[in-house]
Amino acid sequence: MHTTWSDGTLPLEDMVAASRSLGRPFVAVTDHSEALSIANGMTPAELAEQARVIDTLNRGFEEDGDAFRVLRSMEVDLFVDGTLDMDDESLASLDLVLGAFHSELRSKDDQTDRYLAALNQPRLDVLAHPKARMYGRRVGLVADWRRVFAEAARSGKALELDATVWRQDLNVELATLAREEGVEWFTIGSDAHAARELELLPFGMAIAALSGIPRERILNYRPLEFVRRWGHRSQG
Repeated sequence: MHTTWSDGTLPLEDMVAASRSLGRPFVAVTDHSEALSIANGMTPAELAEQARVIDTLNRGFEEDGDAFRVLRSMEVDLFVDGTLDMDDESLASLDLVLGAFHSELRSKDDQTDRYLAALNQPRLDVLAHPKARMYGRRVGLVADWRRVFAEAARSGKALELDATVWRQDLNVELATLAREEGVEWFTIGSDAHAARELELLPFGMAIAALSGIPRERILNYRPLEFVRRWGHRSQG
């Protein structure tokens, strides 16, 4: 989910409260990185300050005996060459690193190499809204999806099922192909920029169900500490 730390409409505390009200056991805050200036992307210093806010919230939950937790995360911009828009030290401090393409999204050329480069970034955990399609605006990127998904499987990366109604990315066809190519991990992201959008997860759940992806391979269904360990697996 996104907050006013980047292009969300509500402060972090309000989005967290909305998530708790829906009965979620944890939520990942995934504001944008600096290169995406149109979305008020965060600098490394701002990311560190946001982390302090999240840590304070989590301490409060712990002191109150509340099991709810906020994961420190980010939707990091993936450059055309597949590299990540954030320094390694900052990325190492996060529970989860999502990466997404936000530039040159209307190219009709094959983008397979771009995806392979991104999936080989050690800090990347989740490839967010992979095709980058949006209803009524763009059809999304073109790639040899079997190769892309095979590389995601080989490298142990997760693919996002973006539940936003105007994205639904991956769609059922591509999500099925990803499962067939052996991708082990998926996430269902609300990609919420407002509280009401936190309720969009059923669209992602429907894609997972129609694609035959079992719930044990979806990180949302895993316990909090499992997700944290999974996110830090590349750090030994």
